[in-house]
Amino acid sequence: MPGGRLTQQERQQIALGLADGLAYAEIARRLDRPTSTVTREVMRNGGPASYRSDLAHRATERRAHRSRQAAPRGPQASPQSDGRDSEAVRAYEETFAGIFMQSGLSRMTARVLAALYTTDAGSLTAAELVRRLQVSPATVSKAITFLEGQSLVRREPDEGRRERYVVDDDVWYQGMIASARAHTLLVETARQGVNVLGPGTPAATRLENIARFVDFVSEGITRAAEQAREVLHTKPAPHSPEGSG
Repeated sequence: MPGGRLTQQERQQIALGLADGLAYAEIARRLDRPTSTVTREVMRNGGPASYRSDLAHRATERRAHRSRQAAPRGPQASPQSDGRDSEAVRAYEETFAGIFMQSGLSRMTARVLAALYTTDAGSLTAAELVRRLQVSPATVSKAITFLEGQSLVRREPDEGRRERYVVDDDVWYQGMIASARAHTLLVETARQGVNVLGPGTPAATRLENIARFVDFVSEGITRAAEQAREVLHTKPAPHSPEGSG
């Protein structure tokens, strides 16, 4: 059934599809599954380069067992206090984390970032992340250190000696600017290579072209980030009820 859990045979088909270089959409079509299901399955189990169907199946069984042990009994287990479907929220967080993984983040770092973005407050403490993701404090600390170094999160003091990790409206802007600075370093290094390898040589020409290209893109990113910065602070217009005029 398209809405049920993946079977071991389906996971084997996913592994074969990845080995054949098929896109997620094509693998999903062959399984009669949503593309998001295949994407989430692969990303939460090592990514396309490391996915193994047997390990993925065992990991899913372990997660299901832990979920059954931890789930509160009664009809109140599924909805959250804010009215959201907890299962749908968890599935979305995994999908969102998968997108971050495709951008180069490790699975745990991507999960931390996705958790922060999907909270209304846009911030969590280390203890809250530990409970939410069911991981160790050391794992959270390592992920936060990396994200902070990439200007993707920032720290704020909380009650007592605790810290709160924040993804505010300006984090995307700061991240873009940090990326542009990294590009500037690449440009400078590439142009150093031109002198080392000798101007006019094929290798030097290649490096000079890379420097010119990256320099142009970096300037465009910085200019666009400055122009669009206010968008990050704009509140969306409220949705009108259907049928109202």
